[in-house]
Amino acid sequence: MNILLVDDDSNSRVSVGRFLRQLGHNVTEFNDAEDALGAYAKNDYPMVLSDIKMPGMSGIELLKAIQSLPGGWLTDVVLLTGYGDMQSSIEALRIGAFDYLLKPVNAEELASITEKIAEHQYLRRDNKRLKEYFDEAVVAATRETQQELNRLKKTMLKSVGLGNIGIFCDDMKKIAGLAAKYHADRSLPVLIEGETGTGKEIVARLIHFGNGDGVGPFVDINCATFNLNLFESELFGYDPGAFTGSLRKGQKGKLDMAGEGTIFLDELEELPFGLQGKLLRVIQDKEFYRVGGLQKVKVDVRFICATNVNLAKRVEEGHFRKDLYFRLKVGHIIIPPLRERTQDLLPLAKIFLTDFAHRKRKRFRSISDAAADLMLSHQWPGNVRELRNAVEWAVSMHDDIELKPEHLEIIEVVNRIKNDGLCGTGGEGAPIDCSHFVLPAQGLPIEDYCNNIVRKALEMHHGNKVKTADYLGVSRQTLYTMLKRSNAGNKGEHPEIAKE
Repeated sequence: MNILLVDDDSNSRVSVGRFLRQLGHNVTEFNDAEDALGAYAKNDYPMVLSDIKMPGMSGIELLKAIQSLPGGWLTDVVLLTGYGDMQSSIEALRIGAFDYLLKPVNAEELASITEKIAEHQYLRRDNKRLKEYFDEAVVAATRETQQELNRLKKTMLKSVGLGNIGIFCDDMKKIAGLAAKYHADRSLPVLIEGETGTGKEIVARLIHFGNGDGVGPFVDINCATFNLNLFESELFGYDPGAFTGSLRKGQKGKLDMAGEGTIFLDELEELPFGLQGKLLRVIQDKEFYRVGGLQKVKVDVRFICATNVNLAKRVEEGHFRKDLYFRLKVGHIIIPPLRERTQDLLPLAKIFLTDFAHRKRKRFRSISDAAADLMLSHQWPGNVRELRNAVEWAVSMHDDIELKPEHLEIIEVVNRIKNDGLCGTGGEGAPIDCSHFVLPAQGLPIEDYCNNIVRKALEMHHGNKVKTADYLGVSRQTLYTMLKRSNAGNKGEHPEIAKE
């Protein structure tokens, strides 16, 4: 993907540019927004990454200038900002920026946003092609073919803004049907339950966007990333002088940003107990107080929440409010794990293979029978996300016409552990027996095992490095070192490593 990078800070620009090139992107760098705008007008840049505060033209002015150009709305703009300029970031989002990043830039966040934009750009082009195909096919199709094309078109339109989406098994078709019903009634709060990686956010976006007529923005919040005080000010905003260090003019929150759109609360089980009652009142009364405020603020927001735990059990244990649970459960969707809907596995793998092969300019076109058997034999504890990551890794590391078992070393390592008895678990969730195990005769890639253990532990704790370090029995600094070594071994050293 061609990326236009604009930053007057040469150290930051060079570091970010190097990292994006390591990810396989073509990066053009400028230290001046006016020069960058001139280059943008002559070339195709699906993504623009710009600092907000620069001499002369600012990042926000560059955003507005790009949007005023023919086809400029097709470009996804990400702005870089400091902690003290969050108001400018919110303004940028409201006038059409794709997202913003805090400086110094976090490598993981930059990689994640770049990946989302690449998927968004690919889907946009694919949607255009599909629409043209549908318009031509509708004219000549028979009634039976017409009905099938309408079904495909409906599925395609629902995927606007979602990345690639595949609905194949009966369970997922029922979920898509529920999402359409919930979309029609914005007053209904919705609770989505499912294991990590099953696609809860995708379903939330289906509910919001519907047939492409979703109103207002889709604002997502991960409840596990904030403590009580930060979460309250992030969600509700605050009035001037609400607390020490607050902005003199106050700050609007995510509820204001959502407008008449949707608030998506992910990992709902981590919502501080003290805020659960306030969230319940907002859902019921459609009004709230900002932190330190005395005046009620009206709001017309759809609430969609997601969790990967048994929330009913949390209610029984007294860790989650019963009244909030039943209020959210008015609209309820349970997404089955991938191992229980094997009809989806190979079609999804084919979608991912086609997508990554196109983006990474590889030759992959199909999946061999042997590779398909290997995929079907794997339990996929990480669900669709794990499948997607495995296919992406295979496409990144290899190039062939057909995906073969030798391209899926990650799956083979997991199956080898299970079959050879190296740290057998004795059942899901059971402790590893580190005293009695059998080493594989063909060799032991210890670095791979260590990296996978750290990755699995991080996934188990939803990216929380404090909990992961405690689980592994190491210090946070040791965990950072392990993550840095793992990243360096995979893609070269990153310019920034995530810090707490």
